[in-house]
Amino acid sequence: MDTDPTRTDPTRTDPTSRPSTLTASTPDELGEAAPAEEAPPVAPVAVIGAGAMGAGIAQVAAAAGHDVSLVDAAPGAAAASLARLSEGLSRLVARGRLTQEEATAIEGRITPVASIDALPDCDLVIEAVPEDLELKRRLFAELALGQPSTTVLATNTSSLDISAIADEVTDPERVLGLHFFNPPTRMRLVEVVHGELTARAYVEFATGLMRTWGKTPVVCASTPGFIVNRVARPFYGEAQRIVEAGVADAATVDWILREKGGFPMGPLELTDFIGQDVNLAVGTSVWEQTGRDPRYAPTELQRSLVARGRLGRKSGSGIYPYAADGTLVETPPDLGLAERLVGGPVATDPLARTLAMLVNEAVDLVRRGEASAEDVDTAMVLGTRYPKGPIAWGREIGFDVVAAQLAELDAAFPGGRYRPSPALTDGSIA
Repeated sequence: MDTDPTRTDPTRTDPTSRPSTLTASTPDELGEAAPAEEAPPVAPVAVIGAGAMGAGIAQVAAAAGHDVSLVDAAPGAAAASLARLSEGLSRLVARGRLTQEEATAIEGRITPVASIDALPDCDLVIEAVPEDLELKRRLFAELALGQPSTTVLATNTSSLDISAIADEVTDPERVLGLHFFNPPTRMRLVEVVHGELTARAYVEFATGLMRTWGKTPVVCASTPGFIVNRVARPFYGEAQRIVEAGVADAATVDWILREKGGFPMGPLELTDFIGQDVNLAVGTSVWEQTGRDPRYAPTELQRSLVARGRLGRKSGSGIYPYAADGTLVETPPDLGLAERLVGGPVATDPLARTLAMLVNEAVDLVRRGEASAEDVDTAMVLGTRYPKGPIAWGREIGFDVVAAQLAELDAAFPGGRYRPSPALTDGSIA
């Protein structure tokens, strides 16, 4: 992986002109959004892809006052998405979270469009199509030709390389990532991701715009998985490895992470909720993009679950069994075992082992210059609902203690997965 800071510094290219008119004030009905900032008059926005994520982003932009073109190549897809969005707005009105006037205004600002050729000139285009690099690359090349040279071209990819997506764009300095979290109407976090050639001016513009939409932006380089999907890998992987090794059953591991660690869900029940196939695909993507670094290697446990069709709650079984209505069939933890494991050797302590790896991953990302410590902690708290950021946790535990725990794990399980980051001991992160 390229760790030269000049390779990810968006100041390398500076546009002579950039959009400066986008704005909005996000209304309270969008849930957890932060107070919006003041900004200039609104400007047109387009969202490509009318699935759940694209429709949600379109709703956020429209609620902020923008005229939004919602594009989908499938015949009737954009109109059908707008109809579903209208039903959702009606439910918000019924619950008193929106007035009818506000709902009507939001819906009225969104126009279904059949193709990108029919788009008006926009100041911002956000792509939210499936996670297919070649599809996105072709789409961005078309958008660059069809939109003004000052249009910001953003992808909602969750892990694909921004520079690769911009590969066929003649002016890649205007291509960046705006990774919203699901559902975008409620989740505050947006990862603003710059590629190797993204201009600083566009990063600053996008960051400011997200604040006017009531979001909390964090800035990161286009590293595999960005912040959240990169740092979170060991949360799942360590739990799976502990179960694979027969140290503890899934229910006990999840209980420890919830009750002793304060996490809202245990890692194993969370992978069932996400979908074992989805979680495996994200993890495999990060692993492949990092040159198959053993830190991110998928587990045989998860591969086996997916191969057998045990995808989690949606399939009726995963790590856990589920009733016909999708509710979890309760599996009690072994509380005696849990008490023996917590505070014992790090190799068999699910909490200490997981925290050590989360801290290691977070500080290493900061060491490489891919994000700030503050943004990493903000992203993990808002994006995953961790009880605290991993770097704050590392300061609390002691970076030297974490380094010693990882050295112990590395000795017990050689192969490079548990190699400590130099940032734990070199004083680069206070």
